[in-house]
Amino acid sequence: MAEEVISGYKLVNCMMTGQNSQVWEVVEVTSARHFAMKLLLPEKIADPEMRRIMMHEANVGKQLAHQNIIRIVHVGNDRKNPHYVMEYFPAGSLKIRLIRKQYDFIRERIHSILKQAAIGMAYMNASGWVHRDVKPDNMLVNAAGELRIIDFALATKVERPSFLSKLFRGKPTVQGTRSYMSPEQIRGEPLDGRADIYSFGASAYELTTYRPPFRGLSAQDLLQKQITEKPVPPQVHVPDLTDEFSNLVMKMLAKKRDDRPETFHDVLKALNTMRIYKNEPKKE
Repeated sequence: MAEEVISGYKLVNCMMTGQNSQVWEVVEVTSARHFAMKLLLPEKIADPEMRRIMMHEANVGKQLAHQNIIRIVHVGNDRKNPHYVMEYFPAGSLKIRLIRKQYDFIRERIHSILKQAAIGMAYMNASGWVHRDVKPDNMLVNAAGELRIIDFALATKVERPSFLSKLFRGKPTVQGTRSYMSPEQIRGEPLDGRADIYSFGASAYELTTYRPPFRGLSAQDLLQKQITEKPVPPQVHVPDLTDEFSNLVMKMLAKKRDDRPETFHDVLKALNTMRIYKNEPKKE
């Protein structure tokens, strides 16, 4: 398969294999430039739902042009090999860095990481999209500390709750990652950017304490805690975190969306004026 050419891109090296897809390093035949290509696994190609999800992810990403969001350059919805091509950004996800205990790497760059992610998410929400799966797995950070947000498979349009939308809405499909889902997402309610702010808060909590805000004995127990239980402030786990940062994380994790920062611009404004660690140089 390594010599195969798809849509003018030669497959060079398999970078990652997931449950449903693979990501390959590819070379554009005409220009010799390197890109990455996401392909469905051979056994998933005939699955219409898998194809739909991949094309949705590709088409959402293609609409988003921002330095902190992975850039999608080509979408190929062909029968034999549904795929899309994106910028080549060789970098581990923050989740992989957590698993590998690369805590110094994260700590040294955490302020920049969170600000870049907030800037990217502010743009995505302002473009009318809720990501619905903000988490360390979906944030890539390279050795230079540059960040890209990935994976728009669950992205949905911002919904404005109204009487008619409630009346004609079908049974909601609850999707997301349990450790990061907002209470309204778990309940299947209409979502806006504040659902992503909750997930971002859970991610910021994990990136600074190296543990998620909640752990459950079962999937259901974890979801119940997201809805009803207040997390321990991150500062309790890591006393070196500042009061301001700990309070911001707790505000982002508020159960009621009205109690959270209204937009990622508000999150960014707060991050710009605070230190994350007490021994960090003061931000100008």
